[in-house]
Amino acid sequence: MKKLVFSNGDAIPMCGLGTWKSEPGEVYQAVLWAIEAGYRHIDCAPLYLNEKEVGQALTKAFSDGLVKREEIFITSKLWNDRHRLSDVKDGLEQTLQDLQLAYLDLYLVHWPISVKLGIGIAKTREEFYSYEEVPLAETWQGMQQVQSAGLARHIGVSNFNIAKLEELFAVGGQGPEMNQVELHPYLRQDKLVKHCHAKGMHMTAYSPLGSGDRPALFHKEQEPSLFEDPLVKELSEKYAVSPAQILIAFHINRNIAVVPKSVNRDRIAQNLQAAELQLEPADMDQLLSMPKQYRFIDGTFFTGPESPYGLDDLWEGTVGMEHV
Repeated sequence: MKKLVFSNGDAIPMCGLGTWKSEPGEVYQAVLWAIEAGYRHIDCAPLYLNEKEVGQALTKAFSDGLVKREEIFITSKLWNDRHRLSDVKDGLEQTLQDLQLAYLDLYLVHWPISVKLGIGIAKTREEFYSYEEVPLAETWQGMQQVQSAGLARHIGVSNFNIAKLEELFAVGGQGPEMNQVELHPYLRQDKLVKHCHAKGMHMTAYSPLGSGDRPALFHKEQEPSLFEDPLVKELSEKYAVSPAQILIAFHINRNIAVVPKSVNRDRIAQNLQAAELQLEPADMDQLLSMPKQYRFIDGTFFTGPESPYGLDDLWEGTVGMEHV
């Protein structure tokens, strides 16, 4: 398995199992199947509402000797309601309790959005904090503190644009080591990828397959399908693999980690196999030149009329689209 290496020598396997949208009752078995198939990277978050079950699967895997704790890379995320300095550690400790772990390998600020304690997706102005009330620098100081305490070996962010990343680097001390964002051939985010790599940050692609099974809240009408794209289908036939495997290999060939989700045993194994697929340079050039650009997770659920935040707090460019 190809890996990305952090400055201290730690390495993250480039293909991990995503757990967003994996229902309780399904994710336990999916995690065990993934570990049996050879996955050594599991991506989690409190918002996915399944970390307790993921923790049960990890404990089962450790006790059965499927894998040792030090052999597997576990990522989780700080939800928006734990952005105050006094709440960051509590948020991580709850995740560690749910996952039945003593530490995380990577802890990410899930979104550059702050809401009041106990709120999931804020709907009224009273449920939000503004940047004036809870600056991102305060949240990042909390992240640095949990890393110094040994609760997270590495720290980073998710869904951060260039301006917000620079706010964190301006804090001083440990900067973000990872930015996990939506990435696929329809959303290459070339400018952001170039910036992160220039800063020595790794990147992870979420929703690499287009996230067609995401909740209705995140859907829009007449969305494009990556699986039905003519070029993706053409390449899947050329390499005798599935369209999903082409889409996963796209990121590995770009030196970007990727966390496809599945609860199907065969597809879990196929997704991992895709990490070894070497795409020809000419085929990568075609995927990197696709004119259609579309963001499936557009962030508008955070930026309604009651919110102090706008899309420019999330993305480069306008209407949630990256200028490339």
